[in-house]
Amino acid sequence: MALGSAGVLVTATLIGGAVSAQTAGATPRPGPDREARGAAVAAARAAETGIHWQDCPADWGLAKPIQCGRVSVPLDYAHPYGKQIELAVDRIGNTGTKKERQGALVYNPGGPGASGLRFPSRVTGKNPLWADVAKAYDFVGFDPRGVGHSAPVSCVDPQEFVKAPKPDPIPDSTADKTAQRKLAREYAEGCGERSGAMLPHMTTPNTARDLDVIRAALGERKLNYLGVSYGTYLGAVYGTLFPGHLRRMVVDSVVDPSRENIWYQANLDQDVAFEGRWKDWEDWVAANDAAFHLGTTRAAVETEWLKLRATAKARPLGGVVGPAELISFFQSAPYYDSAWVPVATAFSKYVAGDTQAMVDAAAPDLSDTAGNIASENSNAVYTAVECADAKWPTSWRKWDRDNTRLNRDHPFMTWANAWMNLPCATWPAQQHTPVEVGTHKGLPPVLIVQSTRDAATPYAGAVELHKRFRGSRLITERDAGSHGVTGLVNPCINERVDAYLIDGTLDRDDVTCAPHATPKP
Repeated sequence: MALGSAGVLVTATLIGGAVSAQTAGATPRPGPDREARGAAVAAARAAETGIHWQDCPADWGLAKPIQCGRVSVPLDYAHPYGKQIELAVDRIGNTGTKKERQGALVYNPGGPGASGLRFPSRVTGKNPLWADVAKAYDFVGFDPRGVGHSAPVSCVDPQEFVKAPKPDPIPDSTADKTAQRKLAREYAEGCGERSGAMLPHMTTPNTARDLDVIRAALGERKLNYLGVSYGTYLGAVYGTLFPGHLRRMVVDSVVDPSRENIWYQANLDQDVAFEGRWKDWEDWVAANDAAFHLGTTRAAVETEWLKLRATAKARPLGGVVGPAELISFFQSAPYYDSAWVPVATAFSKYVAGDTQAMVDAAAPDLSDTAGNIASENSNAVYTAVECADAKWPTSWRKWDRDNTRLNRDHPFMTWANAWMNLPCATWPAQQHTPVEVGTHKGLPPVLIVQSTRDAATPYAGAVELHKRFRGSRLITERDAGSHGVTGLVNPCINERVDAYLIDGTLDRDDVTCAPHATPKP
């Protein structure tokens, strides 16, 4: 499922070292470093051009003093003078003095497929966790290639994409599996038909190159970067391709960057972690039975869930909420602690007889055309990037065997996740080999932040990146699992993130922090 994007609809759906900038007139030579040279050409061009900042378009929902602009990048870095696409960027200046300013802090929230344009609103919204960092940095967000206002890709009509109810992800028969395989194949074909020219170039390494062009366009000699979820993998690839261009980097809720993990294995590992965090949520619901009346044990809460699921399978709630829509709604609880109360509340109301509360919570809103366009685009980018980044198994027998085995003990997300990723088995565009993430000359110390029970990016991913990036420090939040740790109130973590970004200081050793506060009903 999309990393860091709760509520995603369950659909049937190279170079180690830094490269010195060349003049804009240079021509990349053929060979393994052709894209690196193309990136250097594009960065040099962007440094000359800069960004024309102005008020944001009214329909972007970004009010003054946030400013917006565009950065031109090659669609294909092997051909830097060929077709260009424009990336949407925005910023808000540092809130401190000129002397306090340390440059721009560029943000990616994950996905792949999520927009980073809301990042400057942490300043306009006076988010206290980021107040001190905002004194030192301009906050810069962007829509990655294919996302939102940056040459958006699409795979299906957005209104069709959100229509409900969708088939139950958990198959009852071979016929059910055959039907889901057909939907996945049709989705892949739709991506090719609607966005074929973009698909071969929708890779994480290309987005990392885009990030370096944005750095140059900002007039920054080195990049300061904050990446969450998939944004950690983007950061890991950037740090590998451009180690000498990096000043400071915080990665939060980390994708395991090993080639063997990207992306087929990553999704199987997610299924196991989601089951664990789902049980954590059920335990919490049971401990708060006085508020929710769903049972005093995990088993009792699970029984209520299975009853709800069976009812919606037999007759979708309100005609639109079946098991697929329920999973899409309920998965936000194992993703984010902030969803624990809202999900439990809707569940509680349903069990008490208020079916409409569950329909309102879980059904798509066909009238929200802008939101539906964004949802379809997000899913299309997620699929395009994961399918392009790596070679996926094409054998249905392997998919069936692996997911059937996992589903026995981890039924909450396994089949829903499988169908979401199955388009990669019949992908109509080139699939690449992932970058070998590792330390190269110039890489500064990186700060890694991770909770031990994260569902979307299991803890092992942070350990793996820590091994690969020499000099990095790992902050572990024990006995917690909310996805995206740096956005939560936990002084043990917040103070260390501030110290690193503001002063460049890290603890001598790795640190383990107590968990943040558990939600209260």
